[in-house]
Amino acid sequence: MFRRSLLGLVGLLLATPALAQTEPQPRLPEEKLAIVTRDGKRHEFRVEMALTMEQQMVGLMFRPSVGADEGMLFDWGQPRESSMWMRNTVAPLDMVFIGADGRIHRIAERTVPYSLAAIDSRGPVRATLELAAGTAERLGLRVGDRVIQRIFNNAN
Repeated sequence: MFRRSLLGLVGLLLATPALAQTEPQPRLPEEKLAIVTRDGKRHEFRVEMALTMEQQMVGLMFRPSVGADEGMLFDWGQPRESSMWMRNTVAPLDMVFIGADGRIHRIAERTVPYSLAAIDSRGPVRATLELAAGTAERLGLRVGDRVIQRIFNNAN
């Protein structure tokens, strides 16, 4: 009985289009995003906007790399717990969890490609930003730094 249930679950997961996908999704619409560090330095990015559940489920899977000034912003629409993973993600990433006020809530640096381990926000966030691994360290990003983007009503 347990084996039949397990096989049914595996079949259901494989039938989910995002989980059965084997290549990157087309590039998503891009928008500007900036991060202002505690010392006032402003770092500019062009980020793909993952707005729908389907886009968010695939994210950066199968992409061989992420550019130094590129990333993907997952807009959850309202504050919520965010839990990410690196399933089928080739490039290591820094994950930046951002509160509704646009402040960085948590940074998970240098995530492990292909890992199924959950990477949690550890509190409600409005969005999750994925950047190339090492970006947070290179730019000196820290919890409390400000992310400027239209979804936080602070774009300027």
